[in-house]
Amino acid sequence: MPPKQDKNPANVVDIASSDDEGGTGAEKRNSTPPNRPQSQSRPQANSSIAKTLESRSFWKAGAYDIGPTTSAPAQGQLEHARVHPKFLHSNATSHKWAFGAIAELLDNSVDEVSHGASFVKVDRIYNARDNSPALLFQDDGGGMDPESLRKCMSLGYSSKKTNTTIGQYGNGFKTSTMRLGADVIVFSRASSTSRATQSIGLLSYTFLRRTGQDDVIVPMVDFDVSDHWAEPIIYSSQDDWSTNLKIILEWSPFASNDDLMRQFEDIGSHGTKIIVYNLWLNDEGIFELNFDDDDEDIRLRDEASHGSWSKMHKKVRELQSHISYRIRYSLRAYASMLYLRKFTNFQIILRGKPVEQFNIADELKYPKVITYRPQLPMASKEVAVETTLGFIKEAPALGISGFNVYHKNRLIRPFWKVTADGSSKGNGVVGVLETNFIEPAHDKQDFERSSVYFRLEMRLKQMIMEYWRGHCHLIGHQPDGAKSKQNERAVQPPVVLSAKAQKAWSITSMWIQ
Repeated sequence: MPPKQDKNPANVVDIASSDDEGGTGAEKRNSTPPNRPQSQSRPQANSSIAKTLESRSFWKAGAYDIGPTTSAPAQGQLEHARVHPKFLHSNATSHKWAFGAIAELLDNSVDEVSHGASFVKVDRIYNARDNSPALLFQDDGGGMDPESLRKCMSLGYSSKKTNTTIGQYGNGFKTSTMRLGADVIVFSRASSTSRATQSIGLLSYTFLRRTGQDDVIVPMVDFDVSDHWAEPIIYSSQDDWSTNLKIILEWSPFASNDDLMRQFEDIGSHGTKIIVYNLWLNDEGIFELNFDDDDEDIRLRDEASHGSWSKMHKKVRELQSHISYRIRYSLRAYASMLYLRKFTNFQIILRGKPVEQFNIADELKYPKVITYRPQLPMASKEVAVETTLGFIKEAPALGISGFNVYHKNRLIRPFWKVTADGSSKGNGVVGVLETNFIEPAHDKQDFERSSVYFRLEMRLKQMIMEYWRGHCHLIGHQPDGAKSKQNERAVQPPVVLSAKAQKAWSITSMWIQ
């Protein structure tokens, strides 16, 4: 006699499951949900350890005690690796920078260009429950059917295997959304020749914490909309489907089924809407993302810019006005440089205004193109990388230098300074190149430290020195490295700066270097 199995649980995704590759294809009503064992049980809330989030600061939100784990595998079910909700937080700490997390979500929309996406909108909206700010991402790409949404919500699964997409690890959605806020809800609509569906999924750190869960579960509900009305897709039982809906209504910004359904009205026949809410605060209790200083931007708080702009020394103002500094604190500036090649039929719309793409190579003075052929493993094809070098238009007044290094069209390292600190050689020289032959780190803000990477770094140093020796006289420098008086004034902080201005200069210079 086969072992008795527990009643099928609510339609949730166990992020610890390792069977993501085994999708069942198009789901049918009253069928097993994709990528999920029938006998897997959902852990119940442990009221003895239920608690609210002790801190709304991201870097402190993982500091809590884990309660006892009491659940065991059902009879006939093998043990499997489980993921505690605390891992959602620790996993998200791979993003040290909030804009890096936003870039991950932009990448997902850009990858949808091949499925017809023409825009991605990024905006502030408000949580209807408490009127707190929330972050909206919406695109008109192909959307996700129920199976695809489950893969999106699962750790480590990625269906992106082409040479043009930046995503590959299957982890970006989870790390990026959890880095920006404690909770995220996803609405997606997709259509195929067989049917049209719309799905809702909730990944809520708040829900998992406050109900004392010791495994990561993601409630989802799906609808068949092929006949122009929303008919629930039932995988196990109506009770399980209703349980999922109840959890979503209790822990999302939307308190009724009508409120949920209204979220699909502006999606159209296909597309995805992501709402990140319960946004993280900084250590001072202020929202980490600043929506108030600029109605057309989302900013991070810049300690160096505190105080009166008019009283700030001219040189500090010039440095902080340059794109190399602004990308650190302005999402509009960062998004303008995020992709190397300009889109033809796609726009990033930030707070209602399209982002104008910018490539600093287009405005360099005395540009030169240098070809680099990296030494790769024997099995690899030989590649040639073209690097554009030149002086920034503000040279020699501003000593900004470095390489903007892209991977598969995506900016990975902005203004990578490879010259020695304190040396005037290379001041004002900026380069742009695309290196698809080395892999980016998981947060896509740096590259993996391989032998190919270190050889690239050495070659970039050679490039900038060779360019400097041949061109520095064009902006008033001496080829032997002697500094002109004009350049000395550009790179040294004036002695008349006040203590406050000196501090601003120091912070500014640290970032640009």
